[in-house]
Amino acid sequence: MKLRLNGQERGVNATNVEALVAELGLPLAAALVEHNGAALLRSEWAETGLQEGDRLEIIRMVAGG
Repeated sequence: MKLRLNGQERGVNATNVEALVAELGLPLAAALVEHNGAALLRSEWAETGLQEGDRLEIIRMVAGG
């Protein structure tokens, strides 16, 4: 299926947000996700299904100094 991920179209196999974050190889504890304009709690990722054309913004938090 094709999604708009961080402003670019991308084909993915994931069927929910949690699986998408894993498919992208991002650490679950360090990611923030917005799905079709709504910020999601991590507890909502598994129950938030993906559909063709969905828009997602995924931000990876990085600590440093």
